[in-house]
Amino acid sequence: MRFWDDRVVPVLVDKTLSTGPVHRERRAVCAGLSGRVLEIGFGSGLNLTHYPTAVSEVAAVEPSDRGWELSGRRRAASSVPVTRIGLDGEDVAAADHGFDHALVTFSLCTIPDPARALREVRRLVRPGGTLAFLEHGLSPDARVARWQHRLDPVERRVAGGCHLTRDVPALVRHAGFGVDDLAAAYLPGPAIMRPWGYLYRGIATTPG
Repeated sequence: MRFWDDRVVPVLVDKTLSTGPVHRERRAVCAGLSGRVLEIGFGSGLNLTHYPTAVSEVAAVEPSDRGWELSGRRRAASSVPVTRIGLDGEDVAAADHGFDHALVTFSLCTIPDPARALREVRRLVRPGGTLAFLEHGLSPDARVARWQHRLDPVERRVAGGCHLTRDVPALVRHAGFGVDDLAAAYLPGPAIMRPWGYLYRGIATTPG
């Protein structure tokens, strides 16, 4: 499974999360970012085209060398400088409160300890700064949620540790952030895809 996780999954993620509806959500979640931004789970750089001109630099945390390789063309074309500062969102070698904002998209599902990663983000973002998040997660529809729980073991195995059943807003709040803006809905598409398509998009504020 190591070859699959290291070489194949990053390519599949790049393809499946670069559709028009997903890019519209990316654009919306990035809209308020400015200054120094910490991006947890940079992946193949699909957010780069949506960063506002007010963003001065991006510090990327990305565990996958293949994902970082896939982002090369997008980084080269971007006017925003990007530096890879770490591999592990749970333990980032950076100073306290050194970032104006943080961004995490489609990554809290795979981080082994998302609560720890969110506490690390809280440490790194200045008081009053924000965490912008766009994640798939647990559906409020009981029927869909039952399927998510059934599919979760398979999903984790074939999709690089991805979980379908994480309650993202609850995780963010438990880490000490105040969730100021939250939208949640299914991506457009057939009902059979709903276990994978319930999205949370929000802005959370670091206590200050």
